[in-house]
Amino acid sequence: MGRKLDDVLEGLGDATDLAGLTAAVYEMRDCYDVEHLVYHSVKSSGDQWAALTYDPTWVEDYTRNNLQTIDPVVLACFNRFTPVDWKRLDWSSRPARALLGEAVASGLGNQGFSLPIHGPSGHFAVFTVNHCSGDESWARFTGAHLNEILLAAHYINERALLIEGVGRGPNPSLSPRETDALTLLAAGRSRAQAAETLRISEHTLRVYIESARFKLGGTNTTHAVANALARGLICL
Repeated sequence: MGRKLDDVLEGLGDATDLAGLTAAVYEMRDCYDVEHLVYHSVKSSGDQWAALTYDPTWVEDYTRNNLQTIDPVVLACFNRFTPVDWKRLDWSSRPARALLGEAVASGLGNQGFSLPIHGPSGHFAVFTVNHCSGDESWARFTGAHLNEILLAAHYINERALLIEGVGRGPNPSLSPRETDALTLLAAGRSRAQAAETLRISEHTLRVYIESARFKLGGTNTTHAVANALARGLICL
């Protein structure tokens, strides 16, 4: 799957519009052999933009009724930078339960895993993998593919920003955890040491690093650290 996924990511460079981005999302879904893959962008103005494999009728209903305002997935992702497992969210409210029931009835799987992406100029997006499976098999899948999904999410988002014509702001704002992660790496700590210092897993550390890299426009982690130092966002 790795080689095929690499081919899909490389092919993203040919996507010049929403149709091209959507085609790449479909190919990526097939690589992971899951029910659905979604890139959902919510702009600061409230406008939505998406490349996804959901049933168009469900998407139209979701958009028309502004369901993102009550969707526990979107609300959770908006307030954090780490991955969101749908099963760990609070679906106890009546609107949330109704939303989940309608989603499953519309062909969404019973499992979901979403990655929040916070970018320039108030840009916010969610990248989701959705599937039908038992809890144990889903935990194995997400555990095995978290890093790949994280990178795929940012590649898709970067391409989407280019298509939308959204530029990176000159002074990105890093979260405290992103700042801590880059500071430790700049000080020469390994990822394992940085994760231990912050008392988080290496998987979670990578989420912070990749989010910071994207905000800073870094081609890799070293480049992101250099940009952060040059802009005075981290100090040693």
